[in-house]
Amino acid sequence: MCNPEIIAIDGPAGSGKSTIGKLIAEYLDYLYFDTGVMYRAITLSALQRGINVENEGKVSQLAEMTIIDI
Repeated sequence: MCNPEIIAIDGPAGSGKSTIGKLIAEYLDYLYFDTGVMYRAITLSALQRGINVENEGKVSQLAEMTIIDI
């Protein structure tokens, strides 16, 4: 059986996506990457810079220039 290179899990908040993702990654010996952490990092960075997080243009611009080292 061939394992996929990437597995994406979608669903509503609080539905257990992270829990299932971690378990699947562990079982398949994959890297687990929680994209929610990236969103939270950009939100924190915006708040620290006084950027209104509802200003999509400015937050997008901030995300484009932010380096996230994995």
